[in-house]
Amino acid sequence: MSHQPLPADRKEVTKLQELAYEVRVEHAMTKGVVTVAPGTTIAELRTVLRENRISGTPVVEEGRLVGVVSVEDLIEALAAGELGTAVREKMTPHPEVLYADEPLIHAVSKFSRLGYGRFPVVNREGELVGIIVQGDIVRALLQQLEVAYREEEIHRYRASHIFEDILADRIVLVFSYQVVGGDFERAGEASSRLKRTLTRLGIDPRVVRRVAIATYEAEMNVVIYAERGEITAQVQPHQVRVEVTDEGPGIPDIERAMEPGFSTAPEWVREMGFGAGMGLPNIQDCADELELKSEVGVGTHLVILIDL
Repeated sequence: MSHQPLPADRKEVTKLQELAYEVRVEHAMTKGVVTVAPGTTIAELRTVLRENRISGTPVVEEGRLVGVVSVEDLIEALAAGELGTAVREKMTPHPEVLYADEPLIHAVSKFSRLGYGRFPVVNREGELVGIIVQGDIVRALLQQLEVAYREEEIHRYRASHIFEDILADRIVLVFSYQVVGGDFERAGEASSRLKRTLTRLGIDPRVVRRVAIATYEAEMNVVIYAERGEITAQVQPHQVRVEVTDEGPGIPDIERAMEPGFSTAPEWVREMGFGAGMGLPNIQDCADELELKSEVGVGTHLVILIDL
């Protein structure tokens, strides 16, 4: 499957969008969250919300998140004269959450899609570890912008100097990264390392952003679906070529897989916040050319071409 170069008016990938793929929710969330127990009474809840000047709080039992209760729930209970009623009777059970190790882009998507003011943050065991509001996202991204700028200024040097100083008919810099299927703790490391490498080579930041997002999405597909894979990036004076191969189940219907929102990810993967069906469409949006081949029961071969 091959796609021709996309039009020049493609949507520009911003630096903040790039960082949203790299920064984790745990780096943006607020720790030390005010909580209540399921047995807390409505009267006690009123005091907690008033003293802490908050409009809602997670409900926690033995460290695990079991629900959320809001000021709206409080007002409804007060109107009914239910001061002695336990919070468990008024809370919203099984609330929408974010996981601490998710990329911040998942938080951005959930805030936009659901319109909530805040999300509890839990670890993979379901224990409450923090809470996040939209302002936390902005603050974390601005902090990361400053850190990234300082770090990369120390390491950066111009790639053009390398290409100009080396005498050869053809110059290719090759970087290879191994990806382990099912390893969600390390998911995103390969694309992050490639991004830093390209930045230090002095590649145009707009190109680096597109490479970083496309590679991240491809890496996540390997982690979700395959047993193992390899990402190889070739940097030439005129182009970055990213090749992703994996040993996995393959893609039965490539055209359908390219449709936004289509996903064959199992339910447990979706519960972890991954497998939303936007991986291949996002890759296509970032690429100048895209080649995708797949054989069921063997694996998938993806080539992403991005012009410098």
